[in-house]
Amino acid sequence: MFPLPIPMRRALDAAAMAARAGEVPVGAALVRAGEVIAVAGNAPRALCDPTAHAEMRVIREAAAALGRDRLEDCALWVTLEPCAMCAGAIAHARIARLYYGASDPKGGAVEHGPRLFGQSTLHHRPEVYGGIGEAEAAALLRDFFRERR
Repeated sequence: MFPLPIPMRRALDAAAMAARAGEVPVGAALVRAGEVIAVAGNAPRALCDPTAHAEMRVIREAAAALGRDRLEDCALWVTLEPCAMCAGAIAHARIARLYYGASDPKGGAVEHGPRLFGQSTLHHRPEVYGGIGEAEAAALLRDFFRERR
């Protein structure tokens, strides 16, 4: 077994922190030139903001830190397959690569549902790599929802 890449480890840590705060355990990290620019976990409840998904938060933070809206030289690492809102933001930000852990057959929009990056009308498609840290990401989600049932 190989160790997880640092950005995915950081995303998983952010997901675990989100779970401890009562949020759905999803975390994300945005990387540019090998440097982690932003890390965040889900926070819709804490921020009273339905758009405060981990991906949206790191995209906002990284764009502000870099002083630009296009993140074409960046990679996004996220613990769960992005939903349609987050996939749309990834495309609009022109993120070069997307790495994600667990698939989301119910709410995902990359390999499930609308498969947004496969749409012919989309102006930008990142390279996509799934299944990185999948077991740990899926376990965080399973444990979180098991405790609430």
